[in-house]
Amino acid sequence: MHLNSLASDVVALARKAGEAILEIYQNEDDWQVQQKDDHSPLTKADQRSNELICNGLHALSDKFPIISEENKEIPYEERKGYAYCWLVDPLDGTKEFIKRNGEFTVNIALIHENKPVLGVVHIPVSNATFWAVKGGGAHWTNGVRKENLNAARFDTSSPHLKVVASRSHKNEETDAFIAQFQEPILVNKGSALKFMLLAEGEAHIYPRLAPTMEWDTAAAHIILEEAGGAILHAESLQPLTYNKPNLLNPFFIAYGNRS
Repeated sequence: MHLNSLASDVVALARKAGEAILEIYQNEDDWQVQQKDDHSPLTKADQRSNELICNGLHALSDKFPIISEENKEIPYEERKGYAYCWLVDPLDGTKEFIKRNGEFTVNIALIHENKPVLGVVHIPVSNATFWAVKGGGAHWTNGVRKENLNAARFDTSSPHLKVVASRSHKNEETDAFIAQFQEPILVNKGSALKFMLLAEGEAHIYPRLAPTMEWDTAAAHIILEEAGGAILHAESLQPLTYNKPNLLNPFFIAYGNRS
C-alpha cells in the first residue's frame, strides 16, 4: 500500500464531499435538520457527505472497514481485530454549519494499529484541504497552489501565546488552563479548524477539556504531528490512540512545535 497515492485519492474524495455539502449549504430550505439521540444536530449535508465518502472509500483498491459518526456503531469485539480502519466525520461542525459561519470540515483518517497514518481535513467554504501521511510532512492546497505546513515553534513561558478555544465547550477547567500563560491571546474557531491553526503556525495551543470523539481528532492528529506538533492526553501526556473500546476521546491538549 502506497500512502501517498492513497492520500491523493482521499483528498479528491474529501473535496467531492465538500462540493456536495456546499450545494446543500447554499439552500437552507433543503437542510432537513434533525436531532440525534445525543441531542446533537444532523442535516441532509451530513448524510449526503457520509454516503459519498463511504461509497468512495469502498471503491478504492485498498479496502478497510469504516468507522463513521453517521454509520451504525460497530461493536468493539469486531473492531478490535482491525489492523487498518477509516475514521470519518463527514461534516465536523454541524452546529457551525447551521449557524452559517463556514467553520465546518470534512475529516477522513486512516488508522493503523491505533495510530493515524493518513489524514485529510477539507474546508468546503474556503476550498482549502490539509493532508498528511506518516513520515511525509503536512501539506495544504486550495486546488491550485500547494504548500508545506510547519507548526510555530514556541516556549510555553513566552507571553502572548495564541490559545485556541471552542465557542461551544469553554468551561472552568479550560479557563484555569489558559490562566497559566502570560497574557494569552484567545482565538475562537469551530471544528477541526482549531487544529489546522496550530498546524499552519497561526496559533500555539488548543486545550480541549471537554468531550470529543475519535473521528473529531484523528485526521487532524496526523496533520498536526507531521507539521511538528502533538495532541497529548491532558493527564498522562501521551499521544491519543484510536479504535479504543470506547470511541470517546480523553481530555487533551494540542500543541504546535513546543520547545
